[in-house]
Amino acid sequence: MRIKLFFLILSFLSTGTIISQTKITGFIMDAFQKPIPYSSLLLQSQDSITVAYTYSNNSGFYELELDETGDFNLIVSMLGYEKLIQPISITKNTKNLKKDIELKEKLFELNEVIVNADLPIDIKKDTVVYKVKTFLRGNEVILEDLLKNLPGINVDSDGTIKFGNQEIEKLMVDGDDFFEKGYKILSKSLPVHPLESVELLQKYSNSRLLKGIENSDKVALNLKLKEEAKNIWFGDITMGYGLELSNFYTIKGNLANFSKKKKFYFLSNLNNTGDDSTGDINQLIRPYRSGEPSSIGDNQRLQTLNNISGGINDFKESRTNFNNAELLSLNAIYNLSNKVKLKTLGFLNTDEIQFFSNTIDNFNSSGFSFTNTEDVIISNNKLTAFGKIDITYDISERKMLESTTKFNYSNFKDNSDLNFNGLSTLQSLASNNNLFDYKIGYSDRFADKKVFLLTGRYIKESSPQNFTINRFLYQDLFPEISNANNISQISENQYQFFGVEGHLLEKKQNGNLLEFKLGNELRIDDLQSIFNIKNNDVLLENPDGFQNTLEYRTNDLYFKTKYLFKINKIGFIGKLDFHQLFNNLEFSENNKSQSVFFINPSLGLNWEINKSNELETSVSITTNNADVLSTSNNYSLTGFRFFSKGTGDFNQLNAFNYSFNYKVGDFSSRFFSGLSLNYMKNNDFFSTNTSYDPNFSLSEKILIKDREFLNAAAYSNFYFRKLKSTLKLSLGYSKSNFQNNINDTGLRIVKNQTNSYQIKLKSAFSGFFNYNVGTEWLSNSIEISTLNNKFTNNTSYLDLAFAFTDKLTLDVKTERYFFGNLQGVNTYYFLDVTAKYVLKKNKWTLFFDGRNLFDNNTFRTFSINDVGNTTTEYRLLPRILLLKLAYRF
Repeated sequence: MRIKLFFLILSFLSTGTIISQTKITGFIMDAFQKPIPYSSLLLQSQDSITVAYTYSNNSGFYELELDETGDFNLIVSMLGYEKLIQPISITKNTKNLKKDIELKEKLFELNEVIVNADLPIDIKKDTVVYKVKTFLRGNEVILEDLLKNLPGINVDSDGTIKFGNQEIEKLMVDGDDFFEKGYKILSKSLPVHPLESVELLQKYSNSRLLKGIENSDKVALNLKLKEEAKNIWFGDITMGYGLELSNFYTIKGNLANFSKKKKFYFLSNLNNTGDDSTGDINQLIRPYRSGEPSSIGDNQRLQTLNNISGGINDFKESRTNFNNAELLSLNAIYNLSNKVKLKTLGFLNTDEIQFFSNTIDNFNSSGFSFTNTEDVIISNNKLTAFGKIDITYDISERKMLESTTKFNYSNFKDNSDLNFNGLSTLQSLASNNNLFDYKIGYSDRFADKKVFLLTGRYIKESSPQNFTINRFLYQDLFPEISNANNISQISENQYQFFGVEGHLLEKKQNGNLLEFKLGNELRIDDLQSIFNIKNNDVLLENPDGFQNTLEYRTNDLYFKTKYLFKINKIGFIGKLDFHQLFNNLEFSENNKSQSVFFINPSLGLNWEINKSNELETSVSITTNNADVLSTSNNYSLTGFRFFSKGTGDFNQLNAFNYSFNYKVGDFSSRFFSGLSLNYMKNNDFFSTNTSYDPNFSLSEKILIKDREFLNAAAYSNFYFRKLKSTLKLSLGYSKSNFQNNINDTGLRIVKNQTNSYQIKLKSAFSGFFNYNVGTEWLSNSIEISTLNNKFTNNTSYLDLAFAFTDKLTLDVKTERYFFGNLQGVNTYYFLDVTAKYVLKKNKWTLFFDGRNLFDNNTFRTFSINDVGNTTTEYRLLPRILLLKLAYRF
């Protein structure tokens, strides 16, 4: 019954009437027939209701679309010109209407007041301004809630903020950035009430000296505060407690003071309700900015051998996250003088997480089959302390010095109580992470269109680990050892990075851009792992082939060139990257050295066909150096029954890449669509030669030729003005093939294909009711000569929002999950309800938060791989009924 009701509502809301559309175009000119850019155009009905609006572009051209008939007034206004009202009649046969407008200059005294329409969206060149009050529905609490209402802005389930399909670069407050790529800390905490507007900054440059020189496609968001929220301390605190006997609680607090010279933002969050208040902390500690000037070292990462954790893909983490989180973040920005700015960030996060799952793993490949069962309780205790100091010194209007210092300390104590095939097995992992990261950069815009950047960076990171298992599962692997009853592995992976880079950019008069980079990167990795087989505390053996002591040193001396050549609206981008590698690999028993030279070429094309159509395409050849784990020559324990090792040698991986992107319209258009295509052929890639046993597996990396990957995606957004709703359609397709070796039966070809289909419909009513409904189908298949695995899953949702009065709002969220290959129960329903009542405006607010109201205890998923399939049952947080009280000050 619930299924029928759900899809009846979905069908009703997705039904719309196809209405004839009229397009009005023309140019705005002055008396001398010169174009007037950025003129404001409003199309109003006879009762003064605005039905469409836009701005003229750089050429004075404008375009309006509507699907209504009747008599209208086209109102055109621009500062310095007389406002013009042009009557227009639209009939059902009117398809295209051309109206060129001539505005007369208007002389006015300085004390004259110019009144412009208070539009919800204001477009000024590369800046889009959203008026916050226009997009409030009454149920918004934090910034993330507001951003979901803004046209063109998308917020993923994990809090990632995107403009269209592109993630934002940063989230600022009155022009200052606190968290860089870790912006989710701000968007998940900052209250909505102090905000006046949200600015979307297109073609954004992270450095003011690069603005107007680099061809940036980055986007960023800037929050403008109300005047009454500036130069004062303000904040809020929310406290909630469970109405049932489960002792659930939540405490959140914000304290801020934003002024021109100083900005302070302090926040805290304590909860055991599964809420994530930070997003991915690594985005704060180790942000990655691909292609960004002065980003040398951003791609450096430390790989660890062991990990004990759990999680579900494509499912709300908060439903399985049995947590006890505590967060405190202290952040400040000081303008010490007109030339010096200091930013400090302090972050402390602790959490105690439990995760419960039962897994049935079916292996069926190469004539060998078995089934493993695992019932596991995972306990993760973690502490992360992070500090950052940024100093910016404006030496002059054209010269700048920037310094960034980061410190991070993380401590993890992870345990699992595992019942493996009926045998109780305890795992324990103690690990630390220590990071020091220092970067200094000098920028000199020595000419109007020329800038030179010099950047240096030093990184040191280490992660010691101690992994123990209270059972010996590897009797078949080590038959000579008869009395072992536990094992341990002590390991440490650490690296040091030294990098320096000079970068010259020169913008030509015709818009062409020339770039040169000269730099050197040195990375030194030290990897050690000691595998111990024991009887109680007595060491029995350190088996040969399962110990690692190596130093991997790679030095990359590079010279990179890039040239953008423009012909009208077509840009050709050519790149040549020259690399001279010096590699050295030192094992305990011998040393190896390598010197290799290679070139990475790339050619791209950008074509702005017109205001609404844009095409991008590129081809490239890349060569990448192998990492330290790929060069190891002995096995390491990487899980309670998994051993892996590298090739024991140097390797460079060569690939061919092709990409194609085409889009029609933009966020302000009623119709917005796009198509993307990515193809990659790995001429060399790492595959595996794996021996599977019910109790263990040995996996060795091997170098294979020719792997192909194809990914295609299409999306389309259409706004129905009559329904005041946006329809979103998206299609996804990916296909890959590769080779591997299982149980020494020879190389086999594995083909993997994924298809996805998604439809969403979201309203933008100004009344008391709004809805958001959607469904997605995902199909996956894996094919080899002896096996053909496939499944089809579906996820659907229906969200209803009610604003009964200015004081009372109600949100109802429903979800449906369907797993086509599950035996038995394969469909799950979830219901969450949130109610808000304002006790005293701008002071006291009461919340009721009900989660998992159907009280689902477990959730099963089905997945496939190239050796079989896996069914996993997860334990869910029980029904939560929270009563929360918020106080604003």
